[in-house]
Amino acid sequence: MLDQNHLHKRVKNLLYKLTGITLAQNKDIMIVNRLEKLVRNTNFDGDINLLLDKIEKNNEFVTEFINTFTTNKTHFFREEFHFNDLKNRVLKDKKDINIYCCAASTGEEPYSIAMTVKEVSRSINAHIIATDIDTDVLQYAANGIYRYQKSSKEFPSWIKPQKYFKRRVKDNGFENEILIKVNDDLKEMITFAQMNLNDEQYPFEDEQFDVIFCRNVLIYFSLEDQNKILKKLFRHLKVGGTMYIGHSESPQDLLKYTQKLGQNIFVKTTNI
Repeated sequence: MLDQNHLHKRVKNLLYKLTGITLAQNKDIMIVNRLEKLVRNTNFDGDINLLLDKIEKNNEFVTEFINTFTTNKTHFFREEFHFNDLKNRVLKDKKDINIYCCAASTGEEPYSIAMTVKEVSRSINAHIIATDIDTDVLQYAANGIYRYQKSSKEFPSWIKPQKYFKRRVKDNGFENEILIKVNDDLKEMITFAQMNLNDEQYPFEDEQFDVIFCRNVLIYFSLEDQNKILKKLFRHLKVGGTMYIGHSESPQDLLKYTQKLGQNIFVKTTNI
């Protein structure tokens, strides 16, 4: 048991060192499952501690480790009220807009942002940067192919998926399910790139973005590191710009520099 506890502590420390992500105490079963997946993904034949040595000391299999231990739960138009606000308030009378999505995952969120822009006006000149630390999900997002249930209620009533996706195949063996592919005009709005939110600095200009989506990713960091990330992001948000955060997340020290407009919708009123 001592060896197992030591192994799990080592994994948590290594993940924090590489990504800033903090694993809770009740994640032991997840760690076991992810370690098994890591061994499969690396085709490593040997003691797991030797594999961790290679990651920690030789910088081998670092990408595979990060991709294995990051969580990517998402769907189109998750927390729809944010997209309603984007559509009805933020995009009103806009001709140009710069948007940052800092936890792109498999792409559903940035494509939902792009669809919202198109619904308001196809003449808006929108630039969306979408980043994630996991290279596997970024490739998935760039490919833009998704399973779609015909009975799905994932899309809001004001979105017609057929406007933004083309049917990939007629029958993929799943009843009532098809594959759909994002249209090129949506893809052209988005730049996907790898980035670690735990980096000391971000590769953006001060006040570059009109909107920042930072939703359901802060929960994987300690409260102290959440605050640091929010302050770094805030630097790149224009005064008057909007930041959306997840339903269980808090703006912490930023509260006095923002105006809250709705459910975790914050408008920047001044620089820190």
